[in-house]
Amino acid sequence: MPESLWFAPFVETPESCLKRQPTAAAVCVFCALLSQAPAYAQDAPPGMGDAAPRPGNRLERVEVTSRQQTDTDLRRKAPVAKQIYGREEMDKYGDNNLADVLKRLPGVNMQGGAVRMRGLGSGYTLLLINGDPAPPGFALDQLSPSQVERIEVTKGPTADQSAQAVAGAINIILKDAPRLSQRDLRLSLGYAAQRPTPSFNFTFGERIGALSMSLPLSAFEWRNQNEFVNQRFMPGTDGLDSRVVQRGDQAIWGHGLNFGPRLNWKLSDEETLSLQTFVQKGYWNNRSQYQNEILAGQPSLDDDGVNHGTWQNLRSNLQWINRFSDSQRIELKAGVQSSQGTVDSQTYRNGAPQRHALSDNQDRGLTQAGKFAQLLGDAHSLTVGWDLEWRQRDETRDVTELGRPQLPEFEGQPFAARIARQALFVQDEWELSPQWSTYLGLRGERIATESRGSAALPVNNTSTVVTPLWHLNYKLDPKGRDMIRASLTRSYKAPELSALLSRPTLSSLFTNTDQPNTALSPDREGNPLLRPELATGLDVAFEKYLDGGGMLSVGVFHRSVDNLIRNVTTLESVAWASVPRWVSRPSNFSKAQTSGLELEVKGRAGELLPALFEPKLALNLRASVSFYRSRVEALSGPNNRLDGQQPWSGNLGFDYRLSSLPLSTGVSLAFTPAYLTQQTQTQSLEQSRSRGLDVFALWSFSRSVSLRLSANNLAPLDNQTQTVLSSGYNSSSQRSGRTNFGAALEVKL
Repeated sequence: MPESLWFAPFVETPESCLKRQPTAAAVCVFCALLSQAPAYAQDAPPGMGDAAPRPGNRLERVEVTSRQQTDTDLRRKAPVAKQIYGREEMDKYGDNNLADVLKRLPGVNMQGGAVRMRGLGSGYTLLLINGDPAPPGFALDQLSPSQVERIEVTKGPTADQSAQAVAGAINIILKDAPRLSQRDLRLSLGYAAQRPTPSFNFTFGERIGALSMSLPLSAFEWRNQNEFVNQRFMPGTDGLDSRVVQRGDQAIWGHGLNFGPRLNWKLSDEETLSLQTFVQKGYWNNRSQYQNEILAGQPSLDDDGVNHGTWQNLRSNLQWINRFSDSQRIELKAGVQSSQGTVDSQTYRNGAPQRHALSDNQDRGLTQAGKFAQLLGDAHSLTVGWDLEWRQRDETRDVTELGRPQLPEFEGQPFAARIARQALFVQDEWELSPQWSTYLGLRGERIATESRGSAALPVNNTSTVVTPLWHLNYKLDPKGRDMIRASLTRSYKAPELSALLSRPTLSSLFTNTDQPNTALSPDREGNPLLRPELATGLDVAFEKYLDGGGMLSVGVFHRSVDNLIRNVTTLESVAWASVPRWVSRPSNFSKAQTSGLELEVKGRAGELLPALFEPKLALNLRASVSFYRSRVEALSGPNNRLDGQQPWSGNLGFDYRLSSLPLSTGVSLAFTPAYLTQQTQTQSLEQSRSRGLDVFALWSFSRSVSLRLSANNLAPLDNQTQTVLSSGYNSSSQRSGRTNFGAALEVKL
């Protein structure tokens, strides 16, 4: 019942005191002991007899202490199914970016820089920053964990947050202003290819009277190198069969910075004002070179290329909280955000410039939200609120081929898409008894989109989504050591603004619009008529919390999805070519169902396996495995699963602290098997297995100085994908993996 914590009364009774958090309860008990101390000194309690203290005798010192709540404690007390990961988990492997932290979490995968839950694509996972949707273009692999306070992984949507969480939500809580002074410095050096890359993290925190501030700053570089082999069997430039093998080398490098200042101002005992700003800016480069082996025919080839660009995310949120009374609370928020990216791409054929592409895109947005909470009893609260968002994407692109415009009617012309979202919600959290608690919510959202091109008329689309939510918890024992959680929810997935733009992009292999392309290398175009996907979900989980801090969890889930969006490739007569071309565009393709089983265990080895390990052994174990099934109704089986959803995935790891040395070490292993996906009736995609092996060692010189060594992706596997058509044509790409080594000196000043 988190809402009740907002309305702590000024006068505590013993009964109300015991219902508070452990820290607050300890303070209440301590104050009660102090208030009764004179009586204890004057009159002996009944039954003490000669053991009663005599006048003048020295009283023994009594210390009242409280244990800080762990991530497991917070998870157990959450009103909905939630996994919480704090500083210990984020610091463990010395990661320089948050993406490497997320890939080790149970049920979470990273693919192409995007986060996925339950094996579903990135669009099904809601990414939040401090409870608000992340801005477009937000890069997880460019955010330092040093700027994050904790990560909350929720398996189902809640009414007070966006319902765009079909697979679940990941909420990144940025660093809050500290209660005491803070000076943390972290200097890192990493190596993946060519030369070492440095990174710098510094957090300054201070409190001055009613003001407290946090100023975390991160600056970083990265450098990597990919070696890959592309193979194609498909019609060539003359329309006849061709075969080619292209061996390539790609160098990737860049640098960036993050800055996330936060200011808290306690206006009074009832009012607080906070300002959270986030700045992310970076520069990237890559260079690709190929060696070609033509086996048959006249194949189309990837050209050598030099590309560079920038990205920038600016976001600022202002929050005001006022507690009118012991039972009422209001919260108002307003935010502004801007995201911008630029790309300058130049390709070369036989050493001569071939294609030059310049693009610029900008997303701007405004948000405003508020909620009012009323405490209806000691264990019952009602919250109502609203959530407003306006966002617009403007995009220009200019592509020339041998100095001439590639698509004269589109090049350099502005395209824009706009979305306006209004939401109202109500939620009721009620602790029915010491064993039963429930969370009821209802959220209604109206989503209006508009897509515009330079010559075409605007295309408007409006959708209304109503999402009822019900979360139920049952504690098998009053202390909550064993509990069952169940959720029945409605959620949705809205199309990205970039998917609504009806601007075509030519195939990079077939740029001559007087000639046909192939289904393996189609042109691409957005679809302004896309409707949101709607999903009805059921989640049931059993959680067991052990006395020593460990836990076991077994959960099942099911989602039924309507208006499934999938890229469909068709042969069409198009305005930008004189011959029919294969075109891939997103469309509301079909209905789908997905189900899964999720298992998780973590804790001290002596508690989990007492027959094998000593109780006091400083060894922590963790393991998780998830099994997934899905079915797209419009496709025949057996591999008609949702895009990118592997049949199963697993994580295994341990941490060990040596008793004789100030040294801690740990290992983490993540694995997914190879699998095949039937994307359409005529096209399938095969994905190879993947494995991630990470290790770390931490040497603590003192309480304030430590050295951390790490290696990510040890013994890497090559990644291979293959697309196969029913006609027998196919293309494949194999990329070699690399190990990233790191060393970090951490100092608390």
